[in-house]
Amino acid sequence: MIEAADAKRFAHAVRGHWGIENGLHWRLDVVFGEDASRIRKCNAPAILTSIRHLCMNLFEHEPSTQRLAQKRRKAAWNDDYRAKVVLG
Repeated sequence: MIEAADAKRFAHAVRGHWGIENGLHWRLDVVFGEDASRIRKCNAPAILTSIRHLCMNLFEHEPSTQRLAQKRRKAAWNDDYRAKVVLG
């Protein structure tokens, strides 16, 4: 039988996990438009999700104070900035 303290600890861990998970999915949808993607066949959705995660991690490690969406747009238009993000 689960004690009340264990149930509280478990509930706290679950809420913490979903807070992180929801934040990740929100950013993927808002910044990368993941929910609007029409790619649905074979392994393509999983591959593109991995690429989006990689891009998001690269942008988060880039030290400027710009928002994630601004970094994404800047990388799309500026070869030097894109190289800085990818190569560190």
